[in-house]
Amino acid sequence: MSKPIRGIDLRKNDIPQAVINRLPRYYRYLSQLVAKGEYRISSLALSRLMGTTASQIRQDLNYFGGFGQQGYGYNTKNLCDRIGDILGNNDCYNTVIIGAGNLGRAIATSSSFSHTGMFLKGLFDVKPELIGEKINGCEVRHLDDIEDFWAGNRVDVAILAIPSEAAISVANKLVELGVQGIWNFSEAELDIDTTKVALRDVHLVDSFMTLCFDIKRNEQRN
Repeated sequence: MSKPIRGIDLRKNDIPQAVINRLPRYYRYLSQLVAKGEYRISSLALSRLMGTTASQIRQDLNYFGGFGQQGYGYNTKNLCDRIGDILGNNDCYNTVIIGAGNLGRAIATSSSFSHTGMFLKGLFDVKPELIGEKINGCEVRHLDDIEDFWAGNRVDVAILAIPSEAAISVANKLVELGVQGIWNFSEAELDIDTTKVALRDVHLVDSFMTLCFDIKRNEQRN
């Protein structure tokens, strides 16, 4: 369940998507600084560390209140916690994974996700050989059981790690059930109302193709 964010009403802020996309990177670098025991940093020092500009950092953070102090800079722990609040890392989102194959299994067993607000509540598949298997302490259920499961559990987020041909119908079913967010690892383009259900697509093949492009460009440069 999402918690209120101190002094910030996201409904009233016209926040550019590019700014939102940079927030996880700020959080990651600040977390590393806190882990090292560095509790104060200027926007200039942070910009050099991240390979950006101090003005970019200040502009981005100003959408959420700024957080810095003139002549002091940023308290890294406080800023990290505040960005964590904004991103929802400090909330607990009950999550189900649809697809218990290699990709779904990798997501379910990744320790990183448990630190970002994801609480694995259920795993679903249609392959008989996977039903009943336990992955990271969570039993794989048949997808046909998802309605009964939903009736007895609060679910916030669904992760789709299934083939494209199944993703559209499954996503529509999840929307009917009342899911709040879908993290889509399939290649399917989902047509859902994103003002009611948050959607993030992760097209792994697209990412690989852009990597290949960068390789070819570097070959021509060198």
